[in-house]
Amino acid sequence: MGVMPVGKLLITMSLPMIISMLVQAAYNIIDSIFVAAINEDALTALSLAFPVQNLLIGVATGTGVGVNALLSKALGEKNYEKVNQIASNGVFLAFVGYFLFLIFGIFGSRFFFTIQTDNPQIIEYGTSYISICSICSLFVFIQIIFERLMQSTGRTLYSMFTQGAGAIVNIILDPILIFGLFGLPRLEVTGAALATVIGQLVSAIMGVVLNTKFNPDVKVKRKGFKPSIKIIGKIYAIGFPSIVMVGIGSVMNFGLNKILIAFSTTATAVLGVYYKIQSFAFMPLFGMNNGVIPIVAFNYGAGKRSRLLRCVKFSVILAESILFVAILVFQFLPVQLLTAFNASEHMISMGIHAFRIISLSYAFAGICIALGAVFQALGKSVLSMTVSICRQLVVLLPAAWLLSLSGNVNLVWWAFPIAEIASLTVSLISFIYLYKKIIKKIPDNK
Repeated sequence: MGVMPVGKLLITMSLPMIISMLVQAAYNIIDSIFVAAINEDALTALSLAFPVQNLLIGVATGTGVGVNALLSKALGEKNYEKVNQIASNGVFLAFVGYFLFLIFGIFGSRFFFTIQTDNPQIIEYGTSYISICSICSLFVFIQIIFERLMQSTGRTLYSMFTQGAGAIVNIILDPILIFGLFGLPRLEVTGAALATVIGQLVSAIMGVVLNTKFNPDVKVKRKGFKPSIKIIGKIYAIGFPSIVMVGIGSVMNFGLNKILIAFSTTATAVLGVYYKIQSFAFMPLFGMNNGVIPIVAFNYGAGKRSRLLRCVKFSVILAESILFVAILVFQFLPVQLLTAFNASEHMISMGIHAFRIISLSYAFAGICIALGAVFQALGKSVLSMTVSICRQLVVLLPAAWLLSLSGNVNLVWWAFPIAEIASLTVSLISFIYLYKKIIKKIPDNK
């Protein structure tokens, strides 16, 4: 990470993660396509469940971000004892995070849906889905932590294997469990949840095995392990803002669902379908960030300013290129995208407006996402959190509510590009501050 040409290094480290995340995006979409074949209430239930599911993944990935950045920095400093301590504490935190969602899955699932809708069918579908995903969330936490241990040492190819295998298992099991093929009972939305957690179980097992056998730079200590408050504090000093950002996103999504369901359940379903499809655009960016964070953190620790800046520049160009393609797809193929989800004529009409308006925000989003990864890698995740708060709570949600007062649901979608412009402004100001405060002072060792 200290000598390979930056562009080649970023592609080498990011490509396996981009591929694996695209596979994950594909199985998320396929999940919803199969559920949409049941009825629109089932699709709406998954849309309403998204904030909790997103928060669950966010807690796991946020913890992983902290472990990844801290561990990569320790590798750059050649402090291998600290590397192993960080890894062991990261696994401990995976179990702590799981316990929190286990409690929610048992006691909070139904309440979460009853405060959003009084439709009994949606409540039953949603409660079944989110309770299973929460109670079995240990698999997600283990999978993500062990993937981050491999990513921090540049072994991203193995992460592609773990995520890809889980996604393939999910895709295969979805129609079998949802529709009751091969003599099995028809489980509908419950089947979709079971297919998801079984896929996550496969990924978790592979993550543990591959890390144990093929990642000699990191060893998880079980015997005599004691949690370190100091290390846990450092992990969350980096990762907690990332968790908060996802939490803010979940609050924003919950708020949008409440605003849109006042128009119709169809409007909520449109938002849910949009989030499933947009993952094809944003998952590659998050995969890229998984390469950016350890590269920037390593070169920060090694005192190589020029390499760090080249990585920043290349990541911004790559992010904007990916999102430009996404803009073209949403602008010119909205009908085809919606038809895949068994959308009614009313849903297609509403979705065309939504997709074309929301995708305009992508012109600014790539820069914000790339710079957010840099903030995290340099241990200044609070800046990423500030940008996220500004975008989603200070601007997007209030703008959506104000626009909803017009009584025209098509105007609500304009809240997205408005919020992204605000996000870009705050991101650029934050990066200029960070450059003057930290980056400019980093030595440039060759």
